[in-house]
Amino acid sequence: MDLAETLGTQESAWLEFKRTPKREGKRGDAIGNAVCAMANDLCGRGGGDILVGVDDQGMPVDDVDLSDRALLQLTEIRDSGLILDRPSLTVERAVYRGRPVVRLHVTASATPPVRFDGVIWVRPGPTTRKASREDERVLTERRRAKDLPFDTRPLELARLDDLDLDVFRQSYLPSMVAPDVIEENGRPVELQLSSLHLTTPAGTPTTLGVLAVGLDPTSQVPGAYVQFVRYQGTDLDAPIADEQELRQNLVGLSARLEPLLRSNLRTRLVEDGFRETPRPDYPLEALRELCMNALMHRNYETSYAPTRIVWFDDRIEITNPGGPFGQVRDDNFDRVTDYRNPSLAAALKGLGYVNRFGRGIGRVRRALEDNGNPPAEFQVDDSSWVVVIRRAA
Repeated sequence: MDLAETLGTQESAWLEFKRTPKREGKRGDAIGNAVCAMANDLCGRGGGDILVGVDDQGMPVDDVDLSDRALLQLTEIRDSGLILDRPSLTVERAVYRGRPVVRLHVTASATPPVRFDGVIWVRPGPTTRKASREDERVLTERRRAKDLPFDTRPLELARLDDLDLDVFRQSYLPSMVAPDVIEENGRPVELQLSSLHLTTPAGTPTTLGVLAVGLDPTSQVPGAYVQFVRYQGTDLDAPIADEQELRQNLVGLSARLEPLLRSNLRTRLVEDGFRETPRPDYPLEALRELCMNALMHRNYETSYAPTRIVWFDDRIEITNPGGPFGQVRDDNFDRVTDYRNPSLAAALKGLGYVNRFGRGIGRVRRALEDNGNPPAEFQVDDSSWVVVIRRAA
């Protein structure tokens, strides 16, 4: 089917033409801005399309790159972590006015506003621009609790006093929103909280708000903590050397978790030719990735069990409530990505605790191999997820 018959031949709020996917402007990728705007869907059309290989007059060009590599580079926009919350995006070859083009179809986000590199972009007509304060209010109020994942639903018993606004202003907001946007628009804190999905438009804290900047997350989400146990031996009957419960919000939790993991690592010297190279018994990068992915993907809604890190003399076991979700199954979890908590995933990316989406298991495997550890062992069932990593020989 020729897309001109269904999409039209002129740019609109839901159709944009791009001659090439090249980077443009001070803030980066014009394609990324357009994807963000389509996901925000200010006009309420359900999303929109970006056609690459079409000029401003709506005519296909001759030099459009249709290679697999070009399509993969465009798909990377979705997974790079620059667009938060992560949009639903498909990239495919298509026909427009009888000529080949690349089509990016963006589905409207269920959790607007969406940001690209910390900025909210909208498309009220045939041009893409930064959102105004009123645009942001409209997008924020469009969300409906019944349609949302658990992490952005309101916690009816929570109040604004349950959130640490100092942590929000000093750590969370600067991580999620571009500095020039914070400086130029002067939005009140209530709108900032709601815009970032930490509260509803009416001011009730959401699950994400309590997890990210709550004074005591477990007061509203009982399982929202990490239990760490260090055994002096290789089984559960061994003496306990250390036991801690980490009950802080995401910002405080990361501040405690990394030094805790570092303090339990042991490093030895390994001969490398004429040199001796220090090698830890576990790569910190792999531990960090596994712990943060556990917090990202766990089931906060129906399980009160904590995320558990159990450290034996010969291995570490990380256990998480919540089995495969969405399109993920126990036989494809290392290749397919889906998100039980999409706004929480966005928060972890914005705070710098997750580097990219859909790359965690690959990073863990490479880090273990480079450090000389055996491959990670995954145990996935309908209600839980366990990973075991063994000490380097």
